[in-house]
Amino acid sequence: MQVENHKEEVPFSYYEGLFRKIDPQEVENRLPWVRFQDGTFTMTLLGRTYDIAWPDYAITSRDELPLPSIPTQTFLLRCLLEGKDVPAMGQWKTFREMPWGELYIQPYTGRCLTRAAFTFGTRVNAFRAACEKLGAKKLLHGDAGYEFQIIGPYSMQILVWEGDDEFPPNAQILYTDNFAQGFAAEDRVVSGDILITHIKSNM
Repeated sequence: MQVENHKEEVPFSYYEGLFRKIDPQEVENRLPWVRFQDGTFTMTLLGRTYDIAWPDYAITSRDELPLPSIPTQTFLLRCLLEGKDVPAMGQWKTFREMPWGELYIQPYTGRCLTRAAFTFGTRVNAFRAACEKLGAKKLLHGDAGYEFQIIGPYSMQILVWEGDDEFPPNAQILYTDNFAQGFAAEDRVVSGDILITHIKSNM
């Protein structure tokens, strides 16, 4: 495959190579919310179910929507390779509060929090409508807030505040506490990015 977007396709190619070598039974034992049958892994991300062929990678969707982006496919591959089934204990954490959060907070803020604030905080009604359409759980926090099940036992909340003449729009993203053990910091960044893109595409 000719690499045109090194930032996205080089990591994807690396994890695709590792994917060929995995033991499907080990994946099923480690991730009870992933199924493997007839050479295919089945997993659900943000309500969309995907079939991923193994060992020669190919992804298909159970719906008629476009296939996920390369970063989203890389996230799914990393989940199969390294994901953990960690139960949530009922607490919510900001990105900064989790391991390595302080180190990654600057890129995370730009990629997720600022993007969410100016994408949704300037169009709160459209944000509400999109989240309702996607079946998210409505929250009482922020000017608008919703909870999404991301994958397996992992959920996220996204809260937005509308800007005005004195203050710019603002946003916060919260993670179930199991993200701290279940996902590396880079995957928490990507999950925030995936969630924002998912909502934005339905506005």
